[in-house]
Amino acid sequence: MVDARIQAARLSDPLAPVDGSVAAVTRRLDSLPITRLHAAALAVCTLGLFTDIAEVALSNALAAIFLAPPHSMPRGSLSLLLASVFAGGAVGAPVFGMLGDRLGRGRALQASLALMAAGSLAAAASQGLTALTIARTVSGFAIGGFPPLVATYLAEVTPARHRGATLLVCAGLGLLGGLAAIGLVQMLAPGAPLGIEPWRWALILGGALAALGGLLFARLPESPRWLASVRRSAERRALRGSSGRPAGSGSPPPPARTRRGRPGRGFRGLFAGPRQLRRTALFVGLYTLAPLATIAFPLLSAVVMVEKGFKIDQSLVFAALSMLGPPLGTLLTALVIDRLERRACLTALAAAMAALGTAFAASGTFLTLVLVGIAFNTAAATYGSILAVYATELLPTPLRASAMTCAWAGGRVAAALAPIILLPVLSAYGPHAMFAVITVVLAASAALLLSGPRGLSGRAVA
Repeated sequence: MVDARIQAARLSDPLAPVDGSVAAVTRRLDSLPITRLHAAALAVCTLGLFTDIAEVALSNALAAIFLAPPHSMPRGSLSLLLASVFAGGAVGAPVFGMLGDRLGRGRALQASLALMAAGSLAAAASQGLTALTIARTVSGFAIGGFPPLVATYLAEVTPARHRGATLLVCAGLGLLGGLAAIGLVQMLAPGAPLGIEPWRWALILGGALAALGGLLFARLPESPRWLASVRRSAERRALRGSSGRPAGSGSPPPPARTRRGRPGRGFRGLFAGPRQLRRTALFVGLYTLAPLATIAFPLLSAVVMVEKGFKIDQSLVFAALSMLGPPLGTLLTALVIDRLERRACLTALAAAMAALGTAFAASGTFLTLVLVGIAFNTAAATYGSILAVYATELLPTPLRASAMTCAWAGGRVAAALAPIILLPVLSAYGPHAMFAVITVVLAASAALLLSGPRGLSGRAVA
């Protein structure tokens, strides 16, 4: 079965090497120039990520819409609706990671987009809060697994010298999905085309884009590195079965790690052996800490503006302007990222966010707050994108999707908890105390980074 998959990939994929060994696949992929197939993979991944981020950004629009008349939704019910996407993502991410490591990156990405489309269309057609909350939970289940799977797929099909730039271009263009979703709702807000409310139109279009992305992924080849790792695992099982202990005759299942110390598949493999355990803990820790700074700032910065005495309309203008920096900053960083060391970049960005957060808490003029807010959001978006590059480079191919999605799930839980933790601090002690907590979180992230290995800029992934 595995040989048939590899043979099919050779016929349709110029990225496939002459033989299917891991070493040969790695050498072949890293020696290639950027081809039209790489460009197609980047375009389809970007379309899917654009849709994914637009779906998340719609939560902000739904919060504003359902708080105002005629809906006037109770705050408790609204909180449940907004949390449903993050809760679904925390559960869905590890599931799609397991599918990605067992069935292939392409199949898992198609399944994620198909479920995303179904959830979006169900939400658009929902009548009542309960139906809408359930539909958004389904969407969140799919949304949670897509970004780490995209990072995994692109890292495995892109030549090493272009890997960082490719992932950052995908992230930078994908971030435009949030602006597009909010812009569409605002553009349609004066009326209801065909009698359909603007937020429902946004969900319908999002579902259509997700379905289109799923169809396009079916046209892309599977990751050659994943195919080679599956073949290698099958060969090792065959060798074990022919070494005097027949496979399938009551023999115990293979251990999570082989005698050579290579990671096995499945979630048990994430904790097999000290080295893999440290890698798993490192990235779960980094992804869990990150939202307490990177997500909390855009969520609560408008509230800080109100606390400082600015009007609601000024706070909304600030929130809109601060969203302009991340796509541009991420795309500009893509020009140089493959000449920079990943761990050093992440540590520098964490320090920059701590300094900018302190400056934001101390600032009192609107222009200064806008400029510092744009800079912070840009640093936060770039940090998240480079963290994905760093993680995909250091995690082994058989476990890459599972480890990435488990770390991402920790981030979704932290994103849901961030307002619950930080808003009471802001209300009770003011902006300086809230940003002091964020600074402590960033310092912990920097300490984790400095205790971890260096990145693999320009070198083959594990």
